[in-house]
Amino acid sequence: MKTVITYGTFDLYHTGHQRLLERARKLGDKLIVGVTSDLYDQSRGKLNVQQSLEERIENVRRSGLADVIIVENEEGQKIEDIQRYDVDVFAIGSDWIGKFDYIKEYCDVVYLERTKGVSSTDIRKKLLPIIRVGIVGCGRITGRFVNESKFVSGLDVIAVYGRDKKKASEFATKYEISGAYSDYGHMLSTVDAVYIAVSHHVHYEFAKKALLQGKHVLCEKPLTLTQEQATELYQLATEHGCVLMEAIKTAYAPGFCQLLGIVKGGVIGNVLAVDAAFTKIITDKTLREYDAAQAGGALTELGTYPLLAITKLLGTQPLNVSFFSIKNEEYQVDTFTRAHFTYKGANAIATVGIEAKREGDLCITGSKGYIYVPAPWWKTEYFEVRFENSERNRKYFTKFEEDGLRYEIAAFIKRINGNEPSQHHLSPEESIFIAGIIEQFRNQA
Repeated sequence: MKTVITYGTFDLYHTGHQRLLERARKLGDKLIVGVTSDLYDQSRGKLNVQQSLEERIENVRRSGLADVIIVENEEGQKIEDIQRYDVDVFAIGSDWIGKFDYIKEYCDVVYLERTKGVSSTDIRKKLLPIIRVGIVGCGRITGRFVNESKFVSGLDVIAVYGRDKKKASEFATKYEISGAYSDYGHMLSTVDAVYIAVSHHVHYEFAKKALLQGKHVLCEKPLTLTQEQATELYQLATEHGCVLMEAIKTAYAPGFCQLLGIVKGGVIGNVLAVDAAFTKIITDKTLREYDAAQAGGALTELGTYPLLAITKLLGTQPLNVSFFSIKNEEYQVDTFTRAHFTYKGANAIATVGIEAKREGDLCITGSKGYIYVPAPWWKTEYFEVRFENSERNRKYFTKFEEDGLRYEIAAFIKRINGNEPSQHHLSPEESIFIAGIIEQFRNQA
């Protein structure tokens, strides 16, 4: 008996899927079909899956072509499956030509021509409109945003705004964006949503203008520098039927969300303390981080990450907040800050620095055990749950793809399309609270 195996997501099952399975079935006597799990799809950066794993398995089952259906959970599983099921032929779509040649060591590899003119992406376009996105700013992170957006279906970056038209045009050319603007109002008229990545002190201004025009907003952190401004923006978003999200990428990353789920499940008992750090040494004093006029400094630049962890784990009602800072007198910005939080029955410390270095880790102390996330914890790929009895310790691994912006972009598009946010994602109340902590620090400083 000749056994054939193939793999796929099989999302929004269509004739292309059916024909590929038919061709694979003809290559042998038995066909095994591997359907990718939700977690595996997320880990490999595929963030446009519309149907659940159960629905996608049922899609394959209804085809009547699969003798065996398995779930692909992790990278490297294909070879294990080939050996376990004594597979003779590995079949995959022709758009993967050359990618799986390494499997020829274990069985024959056949690249099957895909059905042209039919794809899940096309079907999605018919089901949901493509969101036209404009970028505000031409700085360090905006290029990464464009690259990461390519991993998320449902949006098209069509415009970029910059005060300097020449820089905007150069950015548009480099990243193959059709429109470059130095008039913000003009750009807003061409898009459905904006990604704001300009200096901290003008986030409020640009976000407000967009919301008043009925445009969805994904704004880099910190969303605003005051609690009042953040509250106003979320109210405007509600009034105008818009989505407003603060782009703290960690809040949308699979590993961090998994960590929150474990904590909320009570595995380590009551959370008694949170210690989160993010430090770096920046030597270029011409950068925004050293410009007081642009709200530079360690806390405004890096503080949202540890503040996110503290907020998600302990909430928005501390009894007391205090700060210890070291200031660069020449540039009038904080270069090292520790924020101390006291909650009822718990405490937390957020450590940030731009002229200081320590382990950028996260430790969550519980009444039954603790969770340790090594640096860089804000790109959570690995963490350990540890107990008094080390035999109970568990390690968790989750992929964090590239810059990680794709996770927040995917969440943004889903929200626009009417999907409810995950309870682990950043809520408006939490975003407003973080803005309030930054305001309190700046007032005291």
